[in-house]
Amino acid sequence: MSSLKSKRAIPENGNQKGKEFTSMDSTTAQRRLNTIHAHLVSAVESAFSHSHLRSSPTAAEFLSEQNYSVVLPEKLQTGKWNVYRSARSPLKLVSRFPDHPDIGTLHDNFLLTVDFFGDNNYLGTRIRVDGTVGEYKWMTYREAATARTAIGCGLIHHGILKGSCIGLYFINRPEWIIADHACSAYSLISVPLYDTLGPDAVKYIINHAELKAVFCVPQTLNPLLSILSEIPSVRLIVVVGGMENEVPSLPSSTGIQIVTYSRLLNQGRSYLQPFCQPKPDDIATICYTSGTTGTPKGVVLTHGNLIANAAGFSLTVKFNPTDVYISYLPLAHIFERFNQINLAHYGVAVGFYQGDNMRLMDDLASLRPTLFCSVPRLYNRIYAGILNAVKESGTLKERLFNAAYNSKKQAIMNGKSPSPIWDRLVFNKIKARLGGRVRFMASGASPLSPDVMDFLKICFGGHIIEGYGMTETSCVISCMDEGDILSGHVGSPNPACEIKLVDVPEMNYTSDDQPYPRGEICVRGPIVFQGYYKDEMQTREVLDEDGWLHTGDIGLWHTGGRLKIIDRKKNIFKLAQGEYIAPEKIENVYAKCKFIAQCFIYGDSLNSSLVAIVSVDQDALKAWASSQGIKYKDLEQLCNDPRARAAVQAEMDAVGRDAQLRGFEFAKSVTLVLEPFTMENGLLTPTFKVIFRLRRVGVNGSSVNVITYLN
Repeated sequence: MSSLKSKRAIPENGNQKGKEFTSMDSTTAQRRLNTIHAHLVSAVESAFSHSHLRSSPTAAEFLSEQNYSVVLPEKLQTGKWNVYRSARSPLKLVSRFPDHPDIGTLHDNFLLTVDFFGDNNYLGTRIRVDGTVGEYKWMTYREAATARTAIGCGLIHHGILKGSCIGLYFINRPEWIIADHACSAYSLISVPLYDTLGPDAVKYIINHAELKAVFCVPQTLNPLLSILSEIPSVRLIVVVGGMENEVPSLPSSTGIQIVTYSRLLNQGRSYLQPFCQPKPDDIATICYTSGTTGTPKGVVLTHGNLIANAAGFSLTVKFNPTDVYISYLPLAHIFERFNQINLAHYGVAVGFYQGDNMRLMDDLASLRPTLFCSVPRLYNRIYAGILNAVKESGTLKERLFNAAYNSKKQAIMNGKSPSPIWDRLVFNKIKARLGGRVRFMASGASPLSPDVMDFLKICFGGHIIEGYGMTETSCVISCMDEGDILSGHVGSPNPACEIKLVDVPEMNYTSDDQPYPRGEICVRGPIVFQGYYKDEMQTREVLDEDGWLHTGDIGLWHTGGRLKIIDRKKNIFKLAQGEYIAPEKIENVYAKCKFIAQCFIYGDSLNSSLVAIVSVDQDALKAWASSQGIKYKDLEQLCNDPRARAAVQAEMDAVGRDAQLRGFEFAKSVTLVLEPFTMENGLLTPTFKVIFRLRRVGVNGSSVNVITYLN
């Protein structure tokens, strides 16, 4: 750990002593408190209500008339009055749960939940021992805690010492969560290994983090065995779901033992040891980000980082012990990792998918979750699928849907409760697609179209939010507040951090822009990571001397103190005529086309127009061909048919016009492909974002260089 750049601890008020954070003398501090207190409606109102600020013209220089975020009253040592905090906690940054300030680590968090909700269902799976699929079978919180202790003691039994790094090399299942809890209880550091990163990246991470043990499944055991001689730090491999007679034994000369998860469990039960409890400043995990170029970067997150983020989020969103959640987003990604910390805090039941996205709808029908988190890619598919089904349902049903949709939308926009008749007639059937009980939905990882967000609110009801975050901030930087009816933004700052926008003059973005300040989003507070593991140079590139993390994302402050992501500092390119293009924005627009399963937009400074590579929705394309009486040998031939390309292009143009794309933002040429963008074929990151490595791709008879541009 000595190679990791040391950072000073961040206290609860978010400021560090000395120059790392803005220094304030007592006069400045008193002015700051007086200014903010002048805007409190009443001392008896909730400290966490976002409605407790009122306008005060005399303090206009310091405090904007915001609903959701507050501009701090003091001027920075260098810069402007442009630091925003959540209006839910303007006086200090949150670092602990307000109702449980004694929770400082992930271990504390789980211990308290076991005390409160020990007999509640916790981890559920449908897969039986014989591999067949049945109804969900559950493990309680207390049972999971017992298994956690046994696994931790089993690791100690094999000589794994405090502070060692432990690899988790398999997809979502109960054993992943239990192993992670074991790491927290015995001061070990969990290191997720993406099962789709490939052997080179896995080998790099194992050696870079010097993993002492790796948990895997039979499917990922063979790749490990093939590189045993190249991963000298590993001493123990634990096979989850493997049978004793199927696990190979290795010569003692290798210095590596292979045991099944069940054997490790039994060994730990026979070798029980007291917890080796971590401290808030201890490292909890090293999350390696896939990156777009070069080797993966290890994001170092402490227990305090993760608890602070969850605690801040708890002021905005709360769950219940009666809630049920489906886990299918990759646990190696911070979005799902953060979800699990929150869910455990509230005693929520977590059901795991079968491991196959194609069977997710079946898992949803069986589990009937109340909480659902996903990414725009899936929400876009739901949106397009429902609208397509409505169009094909006949004139009468389409009119009924439109009447219900418009009526419910108008009621929501006017702050009224929609008539329940529309749910009974129309929307309950749509809700059934996700099991029929979802009351909370969240979207993250990339921007969600406002049209799709409004669609989800109307069709599914409940609490629908979009958030913004990154691995380096322990996940949530900002999220939408409950009751906020405006779409197209990512809400207000997490109460555990503060945000400022820094000018990017080369892109003509400044914090003085009117009517909305714009600039690179920078974040500071107890949620910000400690640095990249063994990489001081890249740490210094994103983390400045004052503790501000430079995200590389371009944002603006919208009305009411809401943050909106509008661009990416690096993930842009310029067309020949000098216009800058943000491809993610255009891809999200085209994702609503019925013919499009996935879309990739590309252009360069040598050409004046954009091209698109479209992974087609095969059912939609077949239906179109049938309606046109077009005969074809196979779908590949249909994709190459000029008539098919013209139909897709026409649909994309129509959607682009509806979204008011500018002329140069329209794709002028389209190539249709059958192959989906997946993690398996290297065209999708583990965070479900499109990624193209440098390769030659034919586009309507010509070829273009498609380069990596998106992480």
